Amino acid sequence: MARLSREEVNRRLQDLSGWTVEGDAIRKMFTFAGFPEAVAFVDRLVPEAESADHHPDITINYKRVTLSYSTHSEGGLTDKDFAGAVMADRVA
Repeated sequence: MARLSREEVNRRLQDLSGWTVEGDAIRKMFTFAGFPEAVAFVDRLVPEAESADHHPDITINYKRVTLSYSTHSEGGLTDKDFAGAVMADRVA
């Protein structure tokens, strides 16, 4: 899978809400009512990430979940990362 150019990354970010570029990754913080809801979001995310064989870095801080996508084998962002972001927004 080919690494996306900076221009393509910026173009695709326009189609996503709340996602930002940080280094070679895209990142978004989701906020929920409490810890159980935050964990339930991650539980919904897991089967989809497994099915796609592409997994985000996940940080849970009480009611906040931060996801970070990057295709490490390509050294940056690819189509897989943006597909993961779309999926995460859908299951949130």
